[in-house]
Amino acid sequence: MTTVEDQELTLHPDDYSLLTDLYQLTMTACYVGEEIEQRQASFELFVRHLPRGFGYLIAMGLAQVLDYLEKFRFGSNQIELLRSIGIFSGAPDRFWSLLAATGFRGDVWAVPEGTAIFANEPILRVEAPLWQAQMIETYLLNTINYQTLIATRSARLRDVAGPDAALFEFGTRRAFSPQASLWAARAALAAGLNATSNVLAALKLGRKPVGTMAHSLVMALTATKGSETEAFAAFHRYFPGAPLLIDTYDTIAAAKQLANQIQAGEMRLAGVRIDSGNLASLSRQVRQLLPGVPIFASGDLDEYRIVELKEAEACIDGYGLGTQLVTGPPVNGVYKLVEIDGIPVMKEATGKVTYPGRKQIFRQYNQQGEICQDWLGLISETPANNQPLMKLVMKQGKRVEPPETLEAIAQRTAHSVTSLPLATRQIHQPTTLPVILSSQLNALTQETQQRARDVRGQGVRE
Repeated sequence: MTTVEDQELTLHPDDYSLLTDLYQLTMTACYVGEEIEQRQASFELFVRHLPRGFGYLIAMGLAQVLDYLEKFRFGSNQIELLRSIGIFSGAPDRFWSLLAATGFRGDVWAVPEGTAIFANEPILRVEAPLWQAQMIETYLLNTINYQTLIATRSARLRDVAGPDAALFEFGTRRAFSPQASLWAARAALAAGLNATSNVLAALKLGRKPVGTMAHSLVMALTATKGSETEAFAAFHRYFPGAPLLIDTYDTIAAAKQLANQIQAGEMRLAGVRIDSGNLASLSRQVRQLLPGVPIFASGDLDEYRIVELKEAEACIDGYGLGTQLVTGPPVNGVYKLVEIDGIPVMKEATGKVTYPGRKQIFRQYNQQGEICQDWLGLISETPANNQPLMKLVMKQGKRVEPPETLEAIAQRTAHSVTSLPLATRQIHQPTTLPVILSSQLNALTQETQQRARDVRGQGVRE
């Protein structure tokens, strides 16, 4: 094989099928050799444990999953690339014809984006021929895990900041890749943030990007024009609606100078941003100098810092959220086989036990509209006074309904959060809701464990 490096490394839908871990392909070749690749399989994607300090998760990323599945296929170029690496020289010939034959043709069940979920609850389930359900694991986990993290952090930020605060996503330069920056912006908007500074993401999502300026502009114009005041005037001349960054040198001195210009009728100020220093103290002083002017804060802020600022009676109208929003403790979603050819299966490894069978989440609310408990049961169950959360979203490889708008998802996110108990919403030592297994799921788990023991015992005797 001749190695030719692709320095661009951009992702195109034609390559979706190759954006996977090698073992998805080697397992598929094995399935083909053992003639089980077309057996009907069900995989469920869920988290075993919530990230530390989280009382809930907000499911996100389904739209990109469905787009990926609709476009999933192996073209001749992708198959030729796989042949060229030599790893599959021992694979059955039928492996290659299988890859070339068709796109994804399975069903997908999922909770709607913006839904609050808890540990061990399926975010989605794939029902498809074994090889297809197996092959898509890597992309699904990448998409759901990252967007769910961003959506959850965004929901927590909105919850502590309140409905009237302006929350802007500024995380493009800290996101884990250019692609991730687009997903982060999308998840943040869908979970309740007002806007993003990512121009490409905003335009693709039908939004207007937001932003102010960097310290470099203030320094460059101050050095060449003679003063910070001239720097502000120059920028304001071209972008009169943009807030000004006032902490490059002396925040209070800058605010005083702007106050003088406003009083003299020389400027109509749309807002100011403070990016450093004691944000609570500085914001209170700036509010005294610039009453009625919106004050925005930024600089490695997160939900914990916003709570501290509010408790310190900071005069802040909006926040720019970057590093702490688009990074952080990961959502460790997993994707596990739960049924093959109608036979329930489960993993029994210590600390990594899974529950067998195709499942449904049943949510129960009290009279005040607050979630009081979730039941995890089998899809055949129909418990009274419980709302099933998972819906059929893809049938035989085609979407059941058109994509939802970000506004609709954001409304669902807001409703999901407000329906949680306060102990679950709090950011310090939250109490997550327990997920109760139905009696039928408990019974199936015990039956599956016993069947596995019987099979292992028979193998030992033989």
